[in-house]
Amino acid sequence: MKNRPFPERLRFALAGIAYALRAERSFRTHALAAAAAIAALVWLRPAPIWWALVALTTVAVLAAELFNTALEQLADRLHPEQHPQIRVAKDCGAAAVLVLSMGAVVVAAALLLDALAG
Repeated sequence: MKNRPFPERLRFALAGIAYALRAERSFRTHALAAAAAIAALVWLRPAPIWWALVALTTVAVLAAELFNTALEQLADRLHPEQHPQIRVAKDCGAAAVLVLSMGAVVVAAALLLDALAG
């Protein structure tokens, strides 16, 4: 699978996003939040730095969701029965999404405070 042409690699990546949208409620929730963030940016029209901060935060949360989905799928395939160490790995993946999501909420709050102050 290494050294595939770019269009083929792009299809693999888009298939991963499509899978997450179909199968993962959390990814759909974060995708809706991303759409809301874009709508807020369009409505508030903040400085470009805010666009960059919101974009980076948003894609980081979505990427964390995708990594967490990949981790869960791999762990379930390799070790389908319950195991304490697998649970820890899955919990840490979920925690990474939570931490990034909290950071996204902080960025959103700062954007709103800046918009209200300006």
